[in-house]
Amino acid sequence: MTLLRARFSCVVVAALSLATLVGCGGGNTESPVARRKAPGKPIDAATTGTVSGRVTLSGKPPVMHAIDMSAEPSCAKQYNAPVIPPTVVEDTQGNLANAVVYVESGTEQYEFRAPTEPAHVTQKGCMYEPHVVALMAGQKLDVANDDQAIHNVFVMSKDNQPSNRSSTPGSAPVEDVMTVPERAIPVKCNVHPWMKGYVFVFDHPFFAVTKPDGTFELSGLPAGTYTITAWQESFGTTQQTVNVSAKQNATANFEFKAQ
Repeated sequence: MTLLRARFSCVVVAALSLATLVGCGGGNTESPVARRKAPGKPIDAATTGTVSGRVTLSGKPPVMHAIDMSAEPSCAKQYNAPVIPPTVVEDTQGNLANAVVYVESGTEQYEFRAPTEPAHVTQKGCMYEPHVVALMAGQKLDVANDDQAIHNVFVMSKDNQPSNRSSTPGSAPVEDVMTVPERAIPVKCNVHPWMKGYVFVFDHPFFAVTKPDGTFELSGLPAGTYTITAWQESFGTTQQTVNVSAKQNATANFEFKAQ
């Protein structure tokens, strides 16, 4: 009888130990369903507004030296004037092109889908057109080659998988898909070291690259308060808080100061 009780006690202890290991034994026992992020809510178009404005530069911009393309005559002959790197592009009024303006925070509760239409970049005259491109995570990026020169498309991402592929004359565009948000990803060509551009990847559609006159527009924003960021290649970022009302246009102007 004593032996039977002892054996029964061992079975009970073993069962309790197993239950302890399964229930709280240091591993994450939360179900996959519980860990999955809840779907965001859709946007009601009747409650949306717009943020628009302009990005400008005050002060004297840095002096940029012309690019020497003599190593690639097929590209050099496409220009009738010296080619200046598009690092700081401003008009006579100080309006900045190629700045990226985007919602930094305030959209987390909503759900968005990436466009099926790719974002496009063209290698033309041994330069990237456009110099800065922005797209959504999961959206395809096409990089075409309109030159008679061989390029390589080196996407130097850190949060996404980097890639480096050849782009020959007449070939199909180099395709890339980045799946997580990442800012200011450099893109370069090792064959022509002056070729450099940037890619921005967002998890929402509220971003814009400024036009030649420095203007931008972020439309379809649900009413609310947002942190808006403006980025420029040479001058970094600047932010402001913007309140958006339904069916209204809020103004946000950004100024960078040249050193």
